[in-house]
Amino acid sequence: MITLYGWGPGFGCPSPSPYVMKSDMQLQMLGVEFDRAIADLESIPKGKAPYMKDEDLLIEDSNFIRAHMEKKLGKNLDDGLSDAEIGTGWALERMVESNLYSCILYERWLIPENFKKGPATFFMGIPEDARAQVIEEVLTQIKTSYWGTGFGRHSREERLKFAEWDILAIAAALGEKDYLFGDAPKAGDASVASMLIAGATPYFDTPVEELITRHENLVAYMERVKSRYFSEAKWPTPEMA
Repeated sequence: MITLYGWGPGFGCPSPSPYVMKSDMQLQMLGVEFDRAIADLESIPKGKAPYMKDEDLLIEDSNFIRAHMEKKLGKNLDDGLSDAEIGTGWALERMVESNLYSCILYERWLIPENFKKGPATFFMGIPEDARAQVIEEVLTQIKTSYWGTGFGRHSREERLKFAEWDILAIAAALGEKDYLFGDAPKAGDASVASMLIAGATPYFDTPVEELITRHENLVAYMERVKSRYFSEAKWPTPEMA
C-alpha cells in the first residue's frame, strides 16, 4: 500500500502546495497505484508535505519520494534523455524551487491581503484566543528566514524581477514543444509545471500571475498538465481524513 500525503484542491490549484502536485504527477508518470490522504505535519519528523508511506516506510520530500520509487521500480523518469538534457531538467527544477518559489510564497504569506484570504485559513483550527499570537510567530519566522537567505532584503519590485527572469527562461526552454523535452513529460515537467500552476492562480492578487500568463505557450502547457494529471485526481476532504 502506497499513500501520498498532502492536500487536495485549494487556492484555485490542484493542491495549495506545488510540491504535492509535483509528487502526485511523478507517481502517476511512474505508473504507481497509490492512495491520497490529508497530511498530518505534526506526525512526521520534518513537518512538511508531501510525504509518502510505502507500507511501513516513511519517505519525506518530493525528491526522495521520486528516488525511492525509481529505485523500487527500476525506472527513471528521465529515460530517453541525453546527459545534457537531464542536467538541464535538474537545473530548471532547482531554479523554480529557489527564487520563483520564494517569490510565490512571499506573495501568499507576507502580502497581508493575500495572507488573509489564503494561508490564514490554515490556522482556523487553533483556538481563537491563541490564534493571533500563533500567526504572528509564524509570520515572524518566515520573515526572519527570508532575511537570512537574503531574499527578504530585496524590494518587491526586485523579487518580482527574479520571478520574471525565471519565467522567461522557462518559456524559452519550452518553446513550441508540448513538454520541456518533447512530446512526453519528464521529471522536470512535474516540478516546473506545478510551480507555474501555483504562481498563475488568479486566487491571489499578485503580479506573478500575469508574468506567467502573458506567455501563451506556458498557459497551454499548464492546461495540458492539469488535464492529463489532475482532472481525475481524488483527495479526501480534511473532514474525511
